[in-house]
Amino acid sequence: MFTGLIESLGIITSQEKNHLEISVAQGDRSVILSDLAIGDSVAVDGICLTVETILDRGFIATVSPETVERTNLGKHHSTAQYVNLETSLRVGSKIGGHFVTGHIDGIGCLIESSISATSWEMCFGQPPGQEAQWQQYVAPYLVTKGSIAVNGISLTVAECAVDSSWFKVAVIPHTYQETNLSHLKSGDLVNLESDILGKYVERLLGERVKSHYPQENVSLSFLAENGYV
Repeated sequence: MFTGLIESLGIITSQEKNHLEISVAQGDRSVILSDLAIGDSVAVDGICLTVETILDRGFIATVSPETVERTNLGKHHSTAQYVNLETSLRVGSKIGGHFVTGHIDGIGCLIESSISATSWEMCFGQPPGQEAQWQQYVAPYLVTKGSIAVNGISLTVAECAVDSSWFKVAVIPHTYQETNLSHLKSGDLVNLESDILGKYVERLLGERVKSHYPQENVSLSFLAENGYV
């Protein structure tokens, strides 16, 4: 479990088969590596990975084929140069963002980014070829003023399209400068994780509706019996 508050930037120095080697940025080494232990969880651009080997300047983790398929790993030609890093939440720690699980729902891409008087306004949408994944795993949970993790960063949805094909966030200067959002270019891919609370609400309400109306097919007779005709 994470909070979406990034602690350091890192660089993927090696990716061979299912092994990922991450080097922590020189100026941020102490933040991540000070008490890192084998078996710890670290969010890499929002992806929860388990530390298997500790290096002088970073660590090595294993990624599954599902993780590579669902995330922007392996697509470095269209991602930011740096990755965001956050160690897992500990009991008693401050929760300044929102609950982030590190389980990516889908990939988005930066459509445009512009600076305003107080923040950076960034718009993300569904990448070409990822429409089905977006509509199934991302779009249902886009809610104005709701939470979303973009590359592991806890952000608030400021606006979203009626058809949920894009959403906008306002990023304060500190977050923009201290994360890899400042390194994104138009078209770059990002990892997205929807708010887990929305997923639980959907599941609970879905089960309640299913138990109350067990019919799989809605017919005219069914509607009439339930007062809709």
